[in-house]
Amino acid sequence: MATNNTAAQQKVQGHFAQVNGLKMYYEIHGTGTPLVLIHGGGSTIYTTFGNILPELAKHHQIIAVEMQAHGHTQDIDRPLSFEQDADDVAALLQQLHISKASVFGFSNGASTAMQIGIRHPDLVEKLVLASGFYKRAGMQPWFWPMMEKATFADMPQIYKDAYLAIAPNNDKGLLAMFNRDSQRMLTFKDWTDDALRSIQAPALILMGDQDVMTPEHAVEMHRLIAHSKLAIVPGTHGEFIGEIATVKKGSKVPELVVAMVEEFLAEK
Repeated sequence: MATNNTAAQQKVQGHFAQVNGLKMYYEIHGTGTPLVLIHGGGSTIYTTFGNILPELAKHHQIIAVEMQAHGHTQDIDRPLSFEQDADDVAALLQQLHISKASVFGFSNGASTAMQIGIRHPDLVEKLVLASGFYKRAGMQPWFWPMMEKATFADMPQIYKDAYLAIAPNNDKGLLAMFNRDSQRMLTFKDWTDDALRSIQAPALILMGDQDVMTPEHAVEMHRLIAHSKLAIVPGTHGEFIGEIATVKKGSKVPELVVAMVEEFLAEK
């Protein structure tokens, strides 16, 4: 398992697709059953999944996307929402003639993955929901006060560097990404329990035991999504998948998590 995020940045030719007015960037890695990867807020394909993507690509055709205002995908003049992100991913899959795929989302990407399960159930084989949430009360008590006070200066430098490596000198785009993600969180309105109950795809719910949402919230999601499994693993937000801002050098937990994900995806 790679411990350096840049190890995953293979010589891959990225692509763009026009979806719902957005020029969306995506990459394809490997062969096998389709698996969509959706990164977290403020992130790119590699800041979220760089340390596990090579392992996942051994058994799957990875379709790794960068959402509106993130990475290679520039912002456009339209609202940013998890529902819109879900529709964008669905449109991409349809363009690629992929009739059904599993979806692995982390953090904001997990919320988008849930919305794909809610809005586009026919496209979904299975869901891997890593550090997702569906209502404000599910977050740790410190989270919302922290978000209300957050400024651009608080954004981890490693995310800023990753964005500017893709889009050099595009400080305006970087600030737009921060503002978009911050506003989406601050204005987030709870989803209903019935919305989660409507998800019929098998789902694996993952979170760290020191995550930004509470373990009780993950259990609540597990109870609402009928065909779900739950794993709470050691680590902070993203540490358990080797996410760039929280990766723990030498940890075997991401390797364990990939094994769990692979076993779940292989189940008939």
